[in-house]
Amino acid sequence: MLQQTRVAAAIPYYERFLERFPKVEALAAAREEEVLACWSGLGYYARARNLLRAARRIVETGGFPRDYESIRKLPGIGDYTAAAIVSIAFGLPRAALDGNAIRVLARLVEERGDIGSAKTRKRLEAAAARLLDRKRPGEFNQALMELGATICLPRDPQCERCPLSASCQARRKGVERELPVKRRRAQSVRIAKTLLVIRRGDRLLLRKRDAGSARMGGFWELPEAELLPRAVLGGRVTTVGHTITHYRYRLSIVTATLRRAPRGFSWIETAELGRIPLSTATRKALAAIY
Repeated sequence: MLQQTRVAAAIPYYERFLERFPKVEALAAAREEEVLACWSGLGYYARARNLLRAARRIVETGGFPRDYESIRKLPGIGDYTAAAIVSIAFGLPRAALDGNAIRVLARLVEERGDIGSAKTRKRLEAAAARLLDRKRPGEFNQALMELGATICLPRDPQCERCPLSASCQARRKGVERELPVKRRRAQSVRIAKTLLVIRRGDRLLLRKRDAGSARMGGFWELPEAELLPRAVLGGRVTTVGHTITHYRYRLSIVTATLRRAPRGFSWIETAELGRIPLSTATRKALAAIY
């Protein structure tokens, strides 16, 4: 849940998720739609699908793996997560590089390469492996992450408080604020859309994305105006903003009427909205009008 998400935002979801799925067996037995509904609003939904797939594999194989290679093969587990698990949970000597640790290392060894490149990452991994305390790898990894989170800060490194300042190449040359080198982010793309709120009594017209869709597959959402050309538009209720990576959406929420819903759309009882996976944009829109 903490991948690409702040701790404060993740905690309520974490608590609800564990209350609903207290053991890996409970998660493995759940339907995907149920898991997505519990995750709904947190974003980056591939994480939820991977978590479900990983739970099922763990149950199938009889338990959680205890070595790096096997953990790395679980759906959704990358190099950093696998290294963090084996070092912290099982005490195996593996360096774990999150964003904070990468920043510390880049300054410590004065790495001038773009940290987004594979070659630069390999050099930093090699540096971390050389420095790793092989007797206490979990504590070493957590200390390096904590150092980056609290002292070796992105814009204002607290070098006078840093226990590694005497060994820091960037500090010695006065270039600590220039490192690490990051490639430029993609420029923001602004997109305007109109979402329709079409009611029929206590029911709301929604569209379910195809399960195979690359983005938000299996999620329910308010229909876009362009998908319902026969809808009779009413007045605009509100406008909400929504951001996905570098795309910035401006969503106009408009009431409408429609005689007959075409194939692919369904009338959903408003009481059911909390039990189905809704897209984040739809959640924002409904929160603004209800």
